[in-house]
Amino acid sequence: ADKPIWEQIGSGFVQHYYQQFDTDRVKLADLYTDASCLTWEGEGFQGKAAIMTKLNSLPFQTIQHIITAQDHHPTPDNCVMSMVMGQLKADQDQVMGFQQVFLLKNVDNKWVCTNDMFRLALHNFGA
Repeated sequence: ADKPIWEQIGSGFVQHYYQQFDTDRVKLADLYTDASCLTWEGEGFQGKAAIMTKLNSLPFQTIQHIITAQDHHPTPDNCVMSMVMGQLKADQDQVMGFQQVFLLKNVDNKWVCTNDMFRLALHNFGA
C-alpha cells in the first residue's frame, strides 16, 4: 500500500534535509523562511538569517547523520509535523544520539520548515 501523502512529504523532506546538512549546510537556507523558528539545544533563533548563522557556526568540519526512526503527522492546518531520531558523528567525536522535530508548511507550492527543534540525546543521570 502507498504511504499517506504526509508521510511521503515528511520522509522526503527529512532525506533532503540531512543530505544537505551533511554535504553543504549553506544550501539549507532554501528550506527556511524569514518567519521560521529554530530551537537548538534550548537556544532560540528566528528568521532565515539567524538560523543560517547558527547552523553555519557549528564547530565541526564534517558530520554524518544516520536516521533510525521518523514519524510524520498531518496537522489540522495542512502542515506536516515530523519527528526524527538518529545518530550523528561530527569530526572525530564519538557517535551521539539526537532528536529533531520539524513543522513543514507548503508555501507557494514548496515545502519549507517553519519550526525546527533539535536536541542531542545526552543524559547525565548521575547529576
